Amino acid sequence: MSNIQKAFDKAKERGRKAFIPFVTAGDPSLEATEKFIYALEQAGSDIIEIGIPFSDPVADGPVIQQANVRALENGVTISRVFEMVAKIRKTTRVPIVFLLYANIVYYYGIQKFFDKCHEIGVDGIIIPDLPFEEKQEFNEFALTYGVDMISLVAPTSRDRIKEITKEAKGFLYCVTSMGVTGTRDTIQTDLKAMFETIDEFCTIPTALGFGISSAKQAEHLKDYADGVIVGSAIVKIIEKYGEEAEMPLIRFAEEMIQVL
Repeated sequence: MSNIQKAFDKAKERGRKAFIPFVTAGDPSLEATEKFIYALEQAGSDIIEIGIPFSDPVADGPVIQQANVRALENGVTISRVFEMVAKIRKTTRVPIVFLLYANIVYYYGIQKFFDKCHEIGVDGIIIPDLPFEEKQEFNEFALTYGVDMISLVAPTSRDRIKEITKEAKGFLYCVTSMGVTGTRDTIQTDLKAMFETIDEFCTIPTALGFGISSAKQAEHLKDYADGVIVGSAIVKIIEKYGEEAEMPLIRFAEEMIQVL
């Protein structure tokens, strides 16, 4: 059993859903990102998702796009993010998942990338621009090095959910809304119908992401899945408070976890 699945099991034992916050590495600095990860773990987060900055983050909305721009202007690279995670791993074992784009992995070298993830303790990766049909060249190395390749299903995936879930590892990332990431006032997707299909075939934990921005939304949606992912709302806090975002992040995470 992977560390990611263990984290979901621990949350379930505590009688709640898993909370998975997202931060962009290097926004506003890698030193700050490191502090934010410790703060989010201290608040009770079960898994931390780290976005690797990229010049064309096609799955992300304006909030996270701007965080990518700020991080890239700070000279953040995948190698520097690896160094940060290696440092984090000296003091914490909280499961860490990378969200990054396929070109970054290609540029770094696919086998070299997964070898490095294994070496420093990255538990899983999400590649939102990688079609399911093209994942094999990545997946063979993910399996070799024990890194969970996390699959995504969207509201339009219903006819393919069985196929996608068959090979899914870690957790199934269930996209609540079509389009890019970003806070939304309401979730319009028929999640009940979507999860009827998911629950029929999925044997690993599920987590809802894209658009969940408040404790009220999380409380309303939590029963569909085993966990909740929050990105843009957290990145907005970091944008507002910069290097001093630790306490606001702790308060936000604690408020989310309380309703889960």
